[in-house]
Amino acid sequence: MSDTGNDTDKPLPPDELGPRLMEVFDLVGPLYRRVQRKVEQGEAVEGLSVGVRAVLDLLHKHGPMTVPQMGRAQAISRQFVQRMVNDAAARGLVESIPNPAHQRSSLIRLTDGGRAAIAAAVAREHAVLREVGGDLTDADLRSCVRVLAQMLTLFDTVDVN
Repeated sequence: MSDTGNDTDKPLPPDELGPRLMEVFDLVGPLYRRVQRKVEQGEAVEGLSVGVRAVLDLLHKHGPMTVPQMGRAQAISRQFVQRMVNDAAARGLVESIPNPAHQRSSLIRLTDGGRAAIAAAVAREHAVLREVGGDLTDADLRSCVRVLAQMLTLFDTVDVN
């Protein structure tokens, strides 16, 4: 943030922050649902449901993970993640491997087919996102990510199971 001396660069008091963050929530919900529908439309191309795509993306970004780790990372139930992992495994996109840290909780990793599927999905999504426009800057995006991360932190303790 630059020190321009104007009030837009100062932290908001809590009574102003709450209503402004509600503006963000009002946009995030519809955006999430529309993106989810767009991903589902791509399912015809890659054959990936939103849930399977999320599992593949996590494994692509973070390497092998357990089902509970994936659930925590995505704030969704372990049972839902397990169903998505099972779907992905049935299609040969992921496989279970031994977990040296925990005998009863296998690690899930991408197969070559899973890497190819998530690479195709991400490439298609990047092509769509290139069209956002609006003269957005890196600073705009850093600010957006900072705000959303702070909001997510507030709800870290919410039980998703």
